[in-house]
Amino acid sequence: MESTENTIGILDSGVGGLSVLLEIRKKLPGTPVHYIGDSAWCPYGNKAAELIQSRSYAVTEQLIEMGARTIVVACNSATIHAVEALRARYPIPFVGMEPAVKPASLCTKSGTIGVLATEASIAGEKFHTLLKTHIHPKGLKVITQPCPDFVSLVEDGILDGAKVEAAIREYALPMVEAGADTLVLGCTHYPFLRESIQSVVGHDIQLIDTGAAVARRTATLVEDNEGLAPISVHTTGNLACLERLFPILCPSLPATLHQITIA
Repeated sequence: MESTENTIGILDSGVGGLSVLLEIRKKLPGTPVHYIGDSAWCPYGNKAAELIQSRSYAVTEQLIEMGARTIVVACNSATIHAVEALRARYPIPFVGMEPAVKPASLCTKSGTIGVLATEASIAGEKFHTLLKTHIHPKGLKVITQPCPDFVSLVEDGILDGAKVEAAIREYALPMVEAGADTLVLGCTHYPFLRESIQSVVGHDIQLIDTGAAVARRTATLVEDNEGLAPISVHTTGNLACLERLFPILCPSLPATLHQITIA
């Protein structure tokens, strides 16, 4: 497989990081990308920190073997529990994700922000550091809410309809009713539900995620090539599921799809 210096690797617990892949493709169309969704272990958000870290190591090593020279950790849970360890262990750049608390703190007018995230993200020290840095000094209020059903819905390719609306009403509406005017989509799966979330909470509520910001950061580390580079998407789960989901989540994005086993 190619070992081009600017090849990007992307890792996630499943298909959520494809939302980040879409943003990276817009910024770096000429850069080859290898994506691994660790769907056999999805979700990471309810796993112990030690397990998240060990899976991040294993997936990273596979991406490096494929030729990745910059790796995007397109998973908030993996970023919070593993990205610093990854940077210490491997001599290549890593770009992480974190809930968009800082931009939300600049956008809110009501002073109340809702953070929709995974259990692992909310429990992580990195998240609490974000609050201490960007929220507490301004006297803002943050409401957090784990959203396990959001991940399972996206992994099933269900982006709208009654099940999605019920989950949004359970997770997001109480935040709005408590005064939140800005909601942070703190997991890479959640942007695939953006339209449905917006329709339920109303268009006066601002939704923020960090996919585009991560793509901009990645573009500062990688020199793009001319033309359109190949994308390979791998799953540790069921290939037939990926083949069904990919056209739903990434319509018109050319990519080859593969199944991979990572111990």
